[in-house]
Amino acid sequence: MIVQEKLDQLLQRHATIEAEMLEGPDPEQYVKLASEHAELEPVVGKIREFMEAKSNLDGAVEMLEDPDTDAEMKELAELEKEEATQTIATCEEELKLLLIPKDAADDKSVVLEIRAGTGGSEAALFGGDLFRMYERHSALKGWKVEILSESAGDVGGYKEIIASITGRGVFARLKFESGTHRVQRVPETESGGRVHTSAATVAVLPEAEDIDIEIRNEDLRIDTMRASGAGGQHVNTTDSAVRITHLPTGVVVTSSEKSQHQNRAFAMKALRAKLFDMERQKADQERADARKGQVGSGDRSERIRTYNFPQGRMTDHRINLTLYKLDRLIEGEGLDEVIDALVTDHQANMLAAMEEDA
Repeated sequence: MIVQEKLDQLLQRHATIEAEMLEGPDPEQYVKLASEHAELEPVVGKIREFMEAKSNLDGAVEMLEDPDTDAEMKELAELEKEEATQTIATCEEELKLLLIPKDAADDKSVVLEIRAGTGGSEAALFGGDLFRMYERHSALKGWKVEILSESAGDVGGYKEIIASITGRGVFARLKFESGTHRVQRVPETESGGRVHTSAATVAVLPEAEDIDIEIRNEDLRIDTMRASGAGGQHVNTTDSAVRITHLPTGVVVTSSEKSQHQNRAFAMKALRAKLFDMERQKADQERADARKGQVGSGDRSERIRTYNFPQGRMTDHRINLTLYKLDRLIEGEGLDEVIDALVTDHQANMLAAMEEDA
């Protein structure tokens, strides 16, 4: 059920924000108010539609119950009652989704980490396929992809690759990609035509800003190393690679893609994301301990998806979704269909949890 008190509070907050914006606050405060106002706007619009339908329903019922209402007006009132009842039901369902507590990190850009797992060279090749899938999907979305660090596989692909994907709402769309991805196919090096199973892990971390997490200089050990790679004028001639160790947690990040100055910036970006994610994971665990069956714990050790190339099949094991369009998925074009299904399932679980808590 939609609680009217909650709706009234949102309407009041929306009105308060508009009043404060008209008072001419300083630019920083105005930006915060404008952001909250934009976030509330669709909710408030739906609340007003809901309340108008309720008013129309009350008016129609009053006319139907009035003994002085003639037959023609009663017929119109009956139609109004049916229409208002349908609108109320629709608005209630839409408001339930709009009122689901929003993940504060949903609007953030992300740091994407892909690591080859079991399967040797084939796992590294699969890691490369996964990265290209996300890279092409990002291009379709208008997101910017920048490689922060990479370690190439012996015959191609990546043993490890870390990249930033920048854009509004990237984390909201990609956060369900974290986990173990499994591939079943015949490797190019397999002469007998046997299907092999390999795996790669994906981690999607919300990109943290300075205001999200504090990193003290005295907690860092920064080492410079000679970059290693396939060759080139500067390889092994300058100490350009950077390794940063966060002493309190033991988290280590490296970057060896650009100049030393750029590498330090890239490494700090990755470090902030890792530490921010650790704080989120800790908070998630505390909520899970406090409430049995907490939705969305996001265990990355779980095998989440299988890509079966001989059958052109993708199966997401979390929601038992199977699609026979692996070619489109691996090209990044079909990924939205999978993500949409995961988001819908997550929303259903959240609604069930909210109703259980009510």
